[in-house]
Amino acid sequence: MSGARVGYLGLGSNVGDRRANLQAALDGLVGRGVAVADSSATYDTDPVGEILDQPTFLNACLRIETALEPLELLELCKALERDLGRAPDAVRHGPRLIDIDVLLLGELEQRCERLALPHAQVLTRRFVLIPLLELDFELCTPAGERLADALAALDFSEGVRRAGPKLDLAAASASGSPTGGPSWNVAP
Repeated sequence: MSGARVGYLGLGSNVGDRRANLQAALDGLVGRGVAVADSSATYDTDPVGEILDQPTFLNACLRIETALEPLELLELCKALERDLGRAPDAVRHGPRLIDIDVLLLGELEQRCERLALPHAQVLTRRFVLIPLLELDFELCTPAGERLADALAALDFSEGVRRAGPKLDLAAASASGSPTGGPSWNVAP
């Protein structure tokens, strides 16, 4: 992929068949300007944020390669969330079928109303750090902050438990896109 950057996405679901929701998100990225290079294992995680009384989440991280610009990648992720059934007016931090976050994208740093790179909570959430470090234990933010050091500094109050194996990269690559899947107006 010419001009591609390595990036990392976080996936989460706590409604319905959580693993199938994560797999559908991975499948939906393929062939739309994103190559999925690797997946972490899946992790069962306690809710954090504003609404704690909800089912546990299943989370995973993906290492991707893309030539998409940051806002193009974000728009692709948000369109995929909508197409997979996430309501655009859902309660913030509430139960959700799918959540796709752009965590890191190469060495880019960006702050605007719609996007923060690196993701604003990449250094403060165990459910993000554990699967990210599984993909690359030496990973750092563009400012040089080691993710392993950030994880070591956090307390253990946020429950994160390994739930299952990696998502299926072979199925996503073989199909090229989800069966009957949507198409987006995002440059490859």
